[in-house]
Amino acid sequence: MNSPIQTAPVIPKFHQDGYRFIYEALHHTQKKLDRSPDLPEEDAHITGQELMHGVRELGIKRFGPLAKNVFAHWGVRSTADFGRIVFDMIERGEMRKTDRDQLSDFIDVYEFDDAFDRDYEIHFEDDE
Repeated sequence: MNSPIQTAPVIPKFHQDGYRFIYEALHHTQKKLDRSPDLPEEDAHITGQELMHGVRELGIKRFGPLAKNVFAHWGVRSTADFGRIVFDMIERGEMRKTDRDQLSDFIDVYEFDDAFDRDYEIHFEDDE
């Protein structure tokens, strides 16, 4: 008797909010770099390093000095972890990549301690 092979559901390696945040950071980066998703794929493409700089900006904007703690809560402790999220999303068909894109593009783009702690600056807007 043949029984169907049951496969386990795919369990995300990181907290679901990390996946949503990467998608938001991609749109933030595209907007900042003026690369509309409506452009041809080569013109709209965001590299791993560009995306990681967008992650840093959006993380600081959204979470302030707690960004590193929020990311750690999601299981993300390095830019390589964000790269793993991106490649998980590519595997699931939620993002695309070019032939040149590799997981190694995300490794050591910056150190979280430097990017979110030591280099964090508080900016005050003038009320004048």
